[in-house]
Amino acid sequence: MKFTYTPFCLIAAAILGTAPMAQAQSSLRKADKLFENYEYALALQQYQEAIQKHKPTLETTERIAAAYRMTRQSKEAENWYSKVVNMEGRDPMNLYYYAEALQSNGKYKEAKERYMQWGEEVPEQAERAQALMQATDKATRWMNEPAVAEVKPLPALNASGFSDFSPVLYGNNSLIFTSDRGVSKAGKEAKVYGWTGRPYLQLFMAQQNGQDSWSQPAALQEVVNEGYHNATASAAKTGEKLYFTRTKMVSALDNTNADPTSWVEKPQKPNYINRLEIYSTDKQGGSWSNVQPFAYNKVEEYSIGHPAISPDGQILYFASDMPGTLGDTDIFYSKRNTDGTWAEPVNAGPAINTSGRESFPYVDVNGKLYFASDGHLGMGGMDIFSAEGEQGNWRDVRNLGYPINSPQNDYGIMFTEPGARGLLSSNRDSQNGTEDIYAFTVLQKPVILAITTVGRFQNSQKKTVQEPLPETRIMVARQSSTDSTVVVTDKDAKFYMDARTGNAYTFSGSKLGYLKMVSNVTVPANAPDTMKVALVFDKNEIEKAIVLENIYYDLDKWDIRPDAAKELDKIVTLLKNNPRVEMELSSHTDSRESQQYNQLLSERRAQAAVDYLVSKGINKNRLTAKGYGKTRLVNQCATGVECSEAEHQLNRRTEFTIKKN
Repeated sequence: MKFTYTPFCLIAAAILGTAPMAQAQSSLRKADKLFENYEYALALQQYQEAIQKHKPTLETTERIAAAYRMTRQSKEAENWYSKVVNMEGRDPMNLYYYAEALQSNGKYKEAKERYMQWGEEVPEQAERAQALMQATDKATRWMNEPAVAEVKPLPALNASGFSDFSPVLYGNNSLIFTSDRGVSKAGKEAKVYGWTGRPYLQLFMAQQNGQDSWSQPAALQEVVNEGYHNATASAAKTGEKLYFTRTKMVSALDNTNADPTSWVEKPQKPNYINRLEIYSTDKQGGSWSNVQPFAYNKVEEYSIGHPAISPDGQILYFASDMPGTLGDTDIFYSKRNTDGTWAEPVNAGPAINTSGRESFPYVDVNGKLYFASDGHLGMGGMDIFSAEGEQGNWRDVRNLGYPINSPQNDYGIMFTEPGARGLLSSNRDSQNGTEDIYAFTVLQKPVILAITTVGRFQNSQKKTVQEPLPETRIMVARQSSTDSTVVVTDKDAKFYMDARTGNAYTFSGSKLGYLKMVSNVTVPANAPDTMKVALVFDKNEIEKAIVLENIYYDLDKWDIRPDAAKELDKIVTLLKNNPRVEMELSSHTDSRESQQYNQLLSERRAQAAVDYLVSKGINKNRLTAKGYGKTRLVNQCATGVECSEAEHQLNRRTEFTIKKN
């Protein structure tokens, strides 16, 4: 046998050289195992050690990016996905995650480009990509508009470095919320949750000392905060019963985590998964007791969580992925039966639920529903939405706007004063993905403008009538803003749009066969949640008279009153937007008084109307004043015929007739 001599210095160098590589491989194996067990925070620690000594592969880079995404550290997620998308062989889904991180960080222009690229690489997702691109444009507009609310954090409730979220009023001056700040039991430190690297979620209570002042939060009793996660509570007005969410480990046949929230992990045992359940507990003599499961918990098949009880305690809303779910998770509800049991859960319907995630429902004292969603058009992550209606019949779903919503995750809203003041949860200011509780005061209340387009024309009986004008194109612009958008009313001549109190909007419409229309609408501070707006289009017909509404004159006078001026201003706008139109303005009287008197009075009133239009910049050559006295009655109320005042009023009218266009 022949031996080859190797100098000791080379042997030592070889041993020292392989040690860091072996250490890196050991860290990588640990990291991968933790990642596969959904212990993302712990996995990141090991990955950071591994990549210090060895350049990460595509798989490792993807996993690091995913771990930052799953722990809601969007800045780091953006950084790592920027590496992934430039690596050979990467999955196109990484483009989506990269765009999502950019959007969460408020980089809407860059996010839009990546969503576009994702749609191009995955054609079957092109429609979804287009919707997300539109969302980035809308979010940019929202952030450039005046703030709809003032939002500020509540240091008294938030623990630095931990998550605090989903506040709910309990009684007259108490607040119950969810936190992972940790609950020590029997002198032992709280167990660390591998997904986040922080303790398990538990329920805490604080007492209100002032408007934004709260006592030191204290954990609820162990009978509630038992074992694993306990979170997202809700109580009716009476406060005797509290509903809350618990997680449970159950046997699974596959390797998926069916849980509908991002804060529940798949445990280390690969044959088990965690799912949510709803429980209730009673308050008796200052203590919690009688913890009972909700009748429809079924962790072997699906999750039920995030309970929201109606103020009267008769309807329970919740999030679930049970059969009948339209997307990842939906909002469901169950009605209390007369015997106190709960009826079979019902899906809240497609107005609320999308192909994405709907969760964290809340019902205010007026029965209005609020919820979080990443399926409806939003600013990024989860946004907070409201809806009008009840149970499974909801409408007017709207995004609450910026800064109640942000590019990050926003959810868990509640109101201390309906529609005006309250609290919400968000990770908008977080560096490590944790959530905080924020107080908000609404400055500009959201309003739905229920727009109806109608056509106005003279029918065969020579009466002015109005009929719905479907599929009409309208350009909408908020005054004092350079932004505008084009909408089209539906087959019922309806369109619903978001607006804010105090804002003014200009509507410019066009429809074949009708004159161009422009209308200005200001939303008053006391506007209802839904404000009706009728946009009237006059038919483009020669020699067909249209009655001008609300043109009134004082008895025996022809001066233009302020209320009449508002109607004539609409004619000014019509003529300016249709510069080729020439028209006749005519005035008519009822049959009372002599023909000569009525003729002269009608001529003076018609001329006064023309003079007013000229004073507003309309060329007098486009206008003709004509008084018809009582010669063109629209009903049977001639001289000597007994008629009501309302019937006489129909004859006292001002009309316009297109003479040339």
